[in-house]
Amino acid sequence: MTSLFTRLRVLPQHLLPQRALSDLVHWLTRLEGPLVAPAIRGFCAAYRVDLGEALDAQAGYASFNRFFTRALRTDARPVDATPGAVVSPADGAISQLGTLTDGALLQAKGKTFAARDLLAGDGTLDTQVRGGRYAIVYLSPRDYHRVHAPFDCSVNSVSYVPGRLFSVNDRTSQVISKLYARNERIVLACDSEWGPCAIVMVGAMLVSSMELTCCDVPALARDARGVNRLALAEPAHYARGAELGRFNMGSTVILLLPPGAPAWRPALANGVPVRMGEALALP
Repeated sequence: MTSLFTRLRVLPQHLLPQRALSDLVHWLTRLEGPLVAPAIRGFCAAYRVDLGEALDAQAGYASFNRFFTRALRTDARPVDATPGAVVSPADGAISQLGTLTDGALLQAKGKTFAARDLLAGDGTLDTQVRGGRYAIVYLSPRDYHRVHAPFDCSVNSVSYVPGRLFSVNDRTSQVISKLYARNERIVLACDSEWGPCAIVMVGAMLVSSMELTCCDVPALARDARGVNRLALAEPAHYARGAELGRFNMGSTVILLLPPGAPAWRPALANGVPVRMGEALALP
């Protein structure tokens, strides 16, 4: 049972102006000027960020957002080359992973939510992944914030789903029911060697925007009067490890794989750190 103390710590999130705070962060992180460098140094010290892996750290960053969405050296994240492997789409930690029994995912002890809700009511895709596997990867503020293809895939459609902006840390996931299915998110409907699958990027408190390489997400969000689903004129093909997009602050990536996808490595469990390109499942 979740403690009263934990519930009280999460309570302010219901009261805060989530969208206004995120809009403010969006503006602040794009400012340029003499305060950017000391702000980045302070952030790196507080969160123990290793800029030795960054591609362009020596040149410096014009804004905090450029630092936060920094690219890494090409050799910093080797991608597992095992045929049929599923690799981590991002740096972070495993929040939960398992089998989509009855179409449900485990959020935290005693709390589950439906894949169909996460997919914004897409019953066809829900049926296609039912009985398959899921993995939830949480990105902390210190992590590398670009998201990459976890396997060779073709993106057929992108759905922008408006929602709340609760934090997605472990504490909040214990308290707020259906957290990931309530927050703003982007759903990528894909084809893989095992069949249809989904990659979901979930927004969170102070996550001011998300981006994709295959379409204009801000435009989808601006035009949204509810779920805004874009069928791509031609599928966007990605090799394993190719960049899909990025978070402009940290959040969560959820993989939904169909039956027949390989099993998760036994060593993976809640809280285990992972790096982009590291094998999550091997055939």
